[in-house]
Amino acid sequence: MVIASANRSHVPLALKAAKHALHMIIDKPMAESFAMAKIVFEAAATAGVQVHPFQNRRWDSDFLTLRSLADQGVLGSLHRLESRFERLRTLPTGNWRESGDPEDLGGVHLDYGSHLVDQAIALMGPVTMVKAHIRSLRNPLAANDDVEMILTHSNSSISVLIASQASAFGAPRFVLLGANGGVRVDEPDSQQAMLRKGMLPGNPCYGVEPTGVTAHLRIREPSGKLIDSRVQPTPGKWNTFYPRVLASIDRGEAAPVPPWDVLANLRVLDAARRSAETDEVVPINPPAAHELTN
Repeated sequence: MVIASANRSHVPLALKAAKHALHMIIDKPMAESFAMAKIVFEAAATAGVQVHPFQNRRWDSDFLTLRSLADQGVLGSLHRLESRFERLRTLPTGNWRESGDPEDLGGVHLDYGSHLVDQAIALMGPVTMVKAHIRSLRNPLAANDDVEMILTHSNSSISVLIASQASAFGAPRFVLLGANGGVRVDEPDSQQAMLRKGMLPGNPCYGVEPTGVTAHLRIREPSGKLIDSRVQPTPGKWNTFYPRVLASIDRGEAAPVPPWDVLANLRVLDAARRSAETDEVVPINPPAAHELTN
């Protein structure tokens, strides 16, 4: 069963699916909180079925490019990630995503934030502290539309995560800094645009970024000289998610997104919500960490 309905229906539909012994894929956010997601996973475990959260942006071209460079060690010890989903939408659409009713679970905190936090933990490691601002700028009575989260990781690196519908000047999609250099990605992954234009994943061009789209790499040589170069993006791979779900269900292979990972993400999002409410840095103990399966 694929649950891709409005956010407020994710948990009720998931519990019904478990009751009918159905494996399920749940769009993000799979639940509004760590506590509610835990209830879903426990119900699924009791029913003997699998839950697969849909965190497709783990296979974005831009993010895969950063992971590749980080894994190669060319940047040295990572110390800061800047990650953004920003645009200017001056007229709210008025749908449930922008509803001020807390039960609708609208807003960019749970929407974009689910991806931003997932990618930050995957790249920078477990999170130990969160400081956040969550605001409703365009309409104080509507859902949040501007969010900043600053995560401190267990290795003392930080992630600055921004999600906004009220940003006239979107900054780079990613900036990743290490002791020996950094990489900047200006353009976001284009797989969604490809699908909207009718390109199917079977097309050999699917997931390949357009000509001229590159990542800017800057590395410091031992002599101290800075070397700038352009890196071809790693092709995006959204189309690997469903085959891996099938392999997990049919053959018991590792899930593409382990349940523990999403529980960790939600612990961070919960902490960010508390931080915004109290204007305090919220510690996370034990640290919010992913499994090491991806």
